Amino acid sequence: MHTDKITESFIYKFDSCLDQLMDEMNAYANEEQLWLVTDGINNSSGNLALHLIGNLNHFIGAVLGQSGYVRQRDLEFSINNKPRTEIIQEIIDIKDFLPKILSQLTESDYFSLYPFEFPKPEFKPTTFEFLMHLLWHLSYHIGQINYHRRILGK
Repeated sequence: MHTDKITESFIYKFDSCLDQLMDEMNAYANEEQLWLVTDGINNSSGNLALHLIGNLNHFIGAVLGQSGYVRQRDLEFSINNKPRTEIIQEIIDIKDFLPKILSQLTESDYFSLYPFEFPKPEFKPTTFEFLMHLLWHLSYHIGQINYHRRILGK
């Protein structure tokens, strides 16, 4: 597959998913609901959104784009009052930098090992494989947020 087509596909899918994430954040009846948990649900939608933001800022922004972002993963799950407008702005910021970083990747970059040392030494994905993983991760949590919102809406 041609590198431009791969990049175009990744940019389109990440952009689409990030639009869905913003739509989900905006679909909550009120901001307080973003931070609620209910029976059988361990994380609020606000925390899942912060987790996705941290994940993309770290693995695409810092690792691939050398943005200097320093991830504080524990805060992604402990903050419980960040304004929705700030969450939306952080998603918009990702939508802005992501295409710029992905557009710089070459065929060699896509099919070389992702430049990060994971805790499990046997996990050695290529950049292409890890970008696919990041998309799956993003989609998975957007689905959780959607169910969370609908459960609270009843």
